[in-house]
Amino acid sequence: MLKWIPFSQIKDLKEIARGGYGIIYQANWKDETVKTVAIKKFLNQKDFNGYFLNELRSHFKCCNCGCINRCYGITKDPKSNDYMLVLQFAKGGNLHDFLKTNFSNITWEEKVEILYQISIGLRNIHDKDFIHRDIHSGNILYLEPNPQWKINKRWQIGDLGLAQPAQPTNVSNNEIYGVMPYIAPEIFQGADFSKASDVYSMGMIMWELTTGCKPFANIGHNHVLTYSIIDGIRPEITEDTPECIVNLMKRCWDSDPNKRPSMNEIHKTLSEIHKTLSDVKNKEFNKAEQKRLELIRLKRLGPEFTEKLIPKQFIRADH
Repeated sequence: MLKWIPFSQIKDLKEIARGGYGIIYQANWKDETVKTVAIKKFLNQKDFNGYFLNELRSHFKCCNCGCINRCYGITKDPKSNDYMLVLQFAKGGNLHDFLKTNFSNITWEEKVEILYQISIGLRNIHDKDFIHRDIHSGNILYLEPNPQWKINKRWQIGDLGLAQPAQPTNVSNNEIYGVMPYIAPEIFQGADFSKASDVYSMGMIMWELTTGCKPFANIGHNHVLTYSIIDGIRPEITEDTPECIVNLMKRCWDSDPNKRPSMNEIHKTLSEIHKTLSDVKNKEFNKAEQKRLELIRLKRLGPEFTEKLIPKQFIRADH
């Protein structure tokens, strides 16, 4: 349940991030207890009638599972009259930063766990008949371990500011936003954002987990990349990636949105894979883990290696 939070309860604001739409602060929310929260303020308060209310609506509709970043409510600075969202604070940062710092220690078992949790969040958004429209590693948030959880780490989908119903009434709000390497090719050709375009972004998240860096990090994000994506160019898949993940990834980033799996299917597939990981006889993932360690030892896998690759290291989506 979203609530009105008096600004007098918000203490110790400290800016931690700034983007195109607003500023994120870390703060303490002093209600019955003291809770560390994130405060999101839009730079242009005219956006209150647009993206602010849109994000508030999206949280209200979609945020009923632990794999979506929680919105506690809204507040208003009485001095500036700025409205703000009060959000769950992800102390561990985002997926991109986590990979940069920890990549060599992330086993294939943990990679599948991360993908599995992301799939829960995105499946929930799609089940509510919403589209996220801005899935990338900066919007996948990491909550540090809590003794009350059954799992060691929790990953969440954040930033629902661009999320919309799958059948939007305001088609004029379908401009192209987001991070270019994660945007589906049909969007560049004028198609509407869809659940299938979210799935394409999910495929790029899968690839990023295998390499530790963002897709197409070693080439310019310009019209050349746009046309390459439309033409079916995709990042090269690493040698250690298990075949079941390769197949799922390729289906997610298929150039034809009608051929991409639904989030329900992706979640089901990852769930089945997830259940087999504890089996010591799982030859596919045991082999993948051995290959991962070998490639890291040889310095042929990881952000430092991938980002230095020459631009020709890509494949076509139909291969």
